[in-house]
Amino acid sequence: MTFVNDLKVAFRSLARTKGLSIAVVLTLALGIGANAAIFTLVRGVLLKPLVNRDEDRLIYIRQSALGLGSDNTNFSVPEIQDLRGRVKTLSAFGDFSTVGFTMIGLDQPRAVQAGVVGGTYFDVMGLHPVLGRLIGPQDDGPNAAGVVVLTYRFWTTTFKKDPSVIGKAVRLDSGILGNRSATVIGVLEPCVPYPQDTEIIANVVTSPHHISATMVTGRVHRMTELFGRLAPGATLDQARAELHSVYGAMVKEHPEAYSSKADFQIGAKLFRDQITSGARTVLLVLLAASGLVFIIACSNVANLILTRTVRREGELAIRAALGASTGTLRRMLLAESLLLCSAGAALGVLSAQPMVAILARYASRFSVRALDLTVDSSLLWVGAALAVVAAVILAFVPRLPSADTSGGLGLSSGSARITGSTSRRQRIFAVTQIAASFVLLAGASMLITTLIALQTAQTGMDTRHVLAINVPAMSYGKTPQQVLDFYKESIRRVDALPGVKRTAFGLLVPWRDAAAGVGLQFSADGYAHAGGEEDPRAQWRVISPGFFAALGVPILTGRDFNELDGQNKDKDPVVIISETLAKRMFPNQDAINRHVYWTDPVLKFVPGISAMPHRIIGVTADIDDQNVVPGPMVTIYSSFEEGPMFGGRLFIHTDTDPYSLVTPVTRVIRDMSVDQPIEHAATLEDVRAEVLTPDRLNSLVFGVFAAVALSIALVGVAGVLAFSVSSRTREFGIRLALGSQPRSLLRGVITEGVVMAAAGVLAGAAFGFVMARLAHSYFLDMKMPGALPVVVSAFVLLTAAVVASSVPAARAARIDVMEALRAE
Repeated sequence: MTFVNDLKVAFRSLARTKGLSIAVVLTLALGIGANAAIFTLVRGVLLKPLVNRDEDRLIYIRQSALGLGSDNTNFSVPEIQDLRGRVKTLSAFGDFSTVGFTMIGLDQPRAVQAGVVGGTYFDVMGLHPVLGRLIGPQDDGPNAAGVVVLTYRFWTTTFKKDPSVIGKAVRLDSGILGNRSATVIGVLEPCVPYPQDTEIIANVVTSPHHISATMVTGRVHRMTELFGRLAPGATLDQARAELHSVYGAMVKEHPEAYSSKADFQIGAKLFRDQITSGARTVLLVLLAASGLVFIIACSNVANLILTRTVRREGELAIRAALGASTGTLRRMLLAESLLLCSAGAALGVLSAQPMVAILARYASRFSVRALDLTVDSSLLWVGAALAVVAAVILAFVPRLPSADTSGGLGLSSGSARITGSTSRRQRIFAVTQIAASFVLLAGASMLITTLIALQTAQTGMDTRHVLAINVPAMSYGKTPQQVLDFYKESIRRVDALPGVKRTAFGLLVPWRDAAAGVGLQFSADGYAHAGGEEDPRAQWRVISPGFFAALGVPILTGRDFNELDGQNKDKDPVVIISETLAKRMFPNQDAINRHVYWTDPVLKFVPGISAMPHRIIGVTADIDDQNVVPGPMVTIYSSFEEGPMFGGRLFIHTDTDPYSLVTPVTRVIRDMSVDQPIEHAATLEDVRAEVLTPDRLNSLVFGVFAAVALSIALVGVAGVLAFSVSSRTREFGIRLALGSQPRSLLRGVITEGVVMAAAGVLAGAAFGFVMARLAHSYFLDMKMPGALPVVVSAFVLLTAAVVASSVPAARAARIDVMEALRAE
């Protein structure tokens, strides 16, 4: 009999058991679909080739200062010049600095993230334009004209692929750092936006700060990311060795720029490895989770197939007695499995396509490559491969009769008799499902526990009633005093709106602008650091009077800023400090009227920040605007009367619906300046929720996996017990006839289910522990779940097992004695 005939026979056989076939197909579709979707995601983010030319020659170079807690300090211009001149294993370097501009001239005014690059950047990165041209060496130098390249995503989403943007003039305003005009010269091809997801990329001359003497000569003024291209014949290891050698010489030549405590180091890795590092761990864990779901699905289906095989023992025994070999019977089962698995794979691949779209939005929180993810033929190949694997597993699960089996294995009876080996295999599959479910459930419980802790952490601010709006400082045609007066008048006018209790100016929005925080070295009256140590660091913030009242944060001692602070140049400049700073620098003392002053060498590169002593006029409760779980914060607040005016955020406290103020506030500010961008209005509560989105998505995705796995596993346990009850009907009838109580049978079946669940929990705990330890050796940020998630997961599984066992247990307890005794 050919295999095609086997398939025809298999189809007719499966058509007679529609319920079982549908259950198998749906279960397999779930397991295959999830795995196909996850593999497509992993392939698109981690494995798919980049558009960069010769990506295996492109490297990312990083400088770190682990002693200062910074794994990326960027590079300064003098450092880049030293590396360019001395390193021979790299044929070229490309530099990239992130700058915030207000762009005017294309559609409405908007704040944009920009990359400021040298003329070699695009050639080193191996990128091409889709329209116009890119920045080249001819665009370098202080006398070059300002030019701008739009990123593909910005061009398509904002300008709808309008080719007429090429050649248009724009003005780029970077606040107190100056402004420049520029011309749009091209659109970059779709590519990974690294190191920042920017809207535009401009040449160096567009940023006055980048061509200033302090930027060009300041070795400690580090704000540039660095890329390199391996020279012909050079390897990554050779480049690393040379970089370390050259860097060591730089450190010895300029010891003042590399303190021993800071532990400055240099490293290099392939660009591909760098851009995928943030997503690698979460995607591989997700792939492992989908693998567990596949194992659970296959185990569940294997139990169903075993059940069907036991009920077909008579048929199989007759076939064997008539001369069918074991190979022939196995081929028949393989044909049935292939039909079932192919149908499951087809349905799984169809369901995987929308899953890919959903998972891509999830993964984009960890890797921007996921935003451009598309479904291709790899989805079909993965589905087909999983279908074949599942079919082979299912075909070889049942035990087959042979022609010489005594009595033809139930040839004389049409009843189902479950053998010891079949029972053991069914229980092994059920325990496997429980074990895999426990691993997923424990992981999901850990993520949910972490999310709850993050969401319930007290920030110390009235996040629900504070609206934050980005109103970036614009210096074009204005003096610093006029910029200050603009914000003062904005605050006055917004305060006059109905429902507004207090409006204030701040440097950055908590959590959302955490990366823009400025930390500087400082000292205080009577403080002396130990030899060889640097001065402590504090976060520097510029605020207006009423800032703490607007955020609902108390001033513990002293007073707030007022209109006179900073106006009288003959008086000491004043500051407010955080509670943690006061305790550390003035332990058991009153900090009011003491002095703090900035000592950071980078101050000479930042205009407007004074290093003279500042008198402390107030101590406020800590505001941790960087971490969603607040910790101690060392912060110094300066009045915006003193400046300088970086950033530009308005905080509006109201007892009404904060979002109802967006339109009137926009109208008020636009009446003052039609070119002023007004963006990203959100309550602090929603800002914090947005920052927590990756954690929430982690919990949701893994929670769904765990719920699906638990459901399949419990159905498997209930199925095993139901089949066990069915095959033991005569035994239960005899026990009842001999005086056994129904509740005894009920208790026995439930105990059987709980024992299987307990065995699965123990096996899952052991497997999970081993895998977590193994994973931790590769992924240092991998964490073991705490006791609470493990205990909760075990309790949920055992409780669910009792519920799942109750239905077949109740059936056992209701068995009619006479019918049971006549069962055979």
